[in-house]
Amino acid sequence: QVQLVESGGGLVQAGGSLRLSCAASGRTFRSFAMGWFRQAPGKERELVAAINRSGGNTYYADSVKGRFTISRDNAKNTVYLQMNSLKPEDTAVYYCAASRNPYDTVVPAQSRYDYWGQGTQVTVSS
Repeated sequence: QVQLVESGGGLVQAGGSLRLSCAASGRTFRSFAMGWFRQAPGKERELVAAINRSGGNTYYADSVKGRFTISRDNAKNTVYLQMNSLKPEDTAVYYCAASRNPYDTVVPAQSRYDYWGQGTQVTVSS
């Protein structure tokens, strides 16, 4: 069991930056692959970025490549999402999630995530 708590969301102007954090409870954080998802009003939740257990491999949705960076600090039980050059279309509720992936690989499939945070709102004004 792991509990996830996101923070760092807010209102920012287009072109600005935000860094989201997701703090995990428990001593097994390093055994989970992690992902950041987002859901905009009227749209389905989508994967934004994912990272493997050790942090050496990452995956990004095409819409955020070159602008967003996912990272993790296993000593701090925290995963981050650095978001630069934000656009109004990035406006959404952002969720972090943990996957009990038995392999040290990224997990791109939403259905394979086992634990979810409560979400944090990111609003980008034009």
